[in-house]
Amino acid sequence: MIKRALISVFDKENILSLATTLQNKGVEIISTGGTFKYLKENNIKVVEISDVTGFEEILDGRVKTLHPVIHSGILAIRGNKEHMETLNSKGIKTIDMVVVNLYPFFDKVTQDISFEEKVEFIDIGGPTMLRSAAKNFKDVVVLSDTKDYENVINQIEASEDVDFETRKYLAGKVFNLTSAYDAAISNFLLGADTYPQYLSVSYKKQMDLRYGENPHQSAAYYVSAAGTGAMKDFEILNGKELSYNNIKDMDIAWKVVCEFDETACCGLKHNTPCGVAIGHSVVDSYKKAYDCDPMSIFGGIVAFNKKVDKIAANELVKTFLEVIIAPEFDMDALEVLKTKKNLRVVKCLNIAKDNIEMVKVDGGILVQSSDNKLIEEMKVVTTKSPTEMEMKDLLFAMKVVKYVKSNAIVAVKDGVTKGIGAGQVNRIWAAQQALERAGEGTILASDAFFPFGDVVEIAAKYKVKAIIQPGGSINDEKSIDACNENEISMVCTGIRHFKH
Repeated sequence: MIKRALISVFDKENILSLATTLQNKGVEIISTGGTFKYLKENNIKVVEISDVTGFEEILDGRVKTLHPVIHSGILAIRGNKEHMETLNSKGIKTIDMVVVNLYPFFDKVTQDISFEEKVEFIDIGGPTMLRSAAKNFKDVVVLSDTKDYENVINQIEASEDVDFETRKYLAGKVFNLTSAYDAAISNFLLGADTYPQYLSVSYKKQMDLRYGENPHQSAAYYVSAAGTGAMKDFEILNGKELSYNNIKDMDIAWKVVCEFDETACCGLKHNTPCGVAIGHSVVDSYKKAYDCDPMSIFGGIVAFNKKVDKIAANELVKTFLEVIIAPEFDMDALEVLKTKKNLRVVKCLNIAKDNIEMVKVDGGILVQSSDNKLIEEMKVVTTKSPTEMEMKDLLFAMKVVKYVKSNAIVAVKDGVTKGIGAGQVNRIWAAQQALERAGEGTILASDAFFPFGDVVEIAAKYKVKAIIQPGGSINDEKSIDACNENEISMVCTGIRHFKH
């Protein structure tokens, strides 16, 4: 039975409905600061917390609920005779419901405000009351989410109480919330690029997904609760709901085009680029990317780093695509794209800027810094040097191969991928796959060094003009000699880009 409730909320949504229900059932309501004022102004009979504790709020409100009278009233086990006798001897009344939501640290930590201002949004009293009530959930109903008010109101109106399963569920939500809240604070204070003793992350469910990679796998999508990011802050302008695979593919396609200042397009399928190009316009870059692999791009993802106009949109709707991503879309372009009702049109508001990557393995999580560095040093290691245009293509190719599954080889000509060899268990097969599609006269990029001279020999058969690779093999000289014998330029970068 609920006889006494403590309400202290930052978010006032629907609190009047809950307070009115409690008041109508004769529940005494205790409140604090702004919540007390808000309830009183809306004709809710409410007792100020300082009248309960006999201690006024101090330190600019930092200390108001941190008091034995409050926490004793919450934590006392009603069926424990000793607990109840202690309360009676101290003149303390029980508190049967705690309604608290927290200072918005999740939002404030990402805003352009000072460190000191962010610290002030770290809630102390709120989590303390919530955790106390959640521990004693059998005797105390605890509400931390405005979405749960309706269910509790309905139960109170029907039976004047809340059932055990609901109480337990609400308590679980509290610890779920406070653990994420504490994780956000911990990461704020420690710094996002550190590897602390305990890995604590703070993500909030954005949506349930129809299924995961395959129909028999369940899935949901979570976004950073205390950060920003391209895959958090996008807008869906058209089409059906995104799938698990869509979001994974969008992430890579968007990261590829964010590598370029020039107008760029990336076509992607199964998490690997199938065509990438730069062009003098959006439609030009798309046509070039499409021509790299017209078969694979069917049913794929297409990303642009510039605004999509109507000319490009008219070309895009000629092919079945799952998702189109860009920073902006002309209104005329949107009208064209919306003629495909299932085509997902996504506006990305932020450039890709991940600093940390995490991969789940059975019983653990691998954490690493993101692969955000392209080249250590451009070092020509052959007698022949690349031309200016070849050097541009080499840099272009390295930006692409970085996102291709290892072993990875990318063949490029004039700012366009001509062949992509992805995910092979040896580099020879990757090179053969890429060059068979590319034909003659391209440049070639590899995500890792050549352990032998065999890839160069294959490249020579296809009249490759220049090669870019990390270098660092004990057999580098064999590859360099093979390049010199075949008049192929070779540049080493000093950085490997494995993508498993």
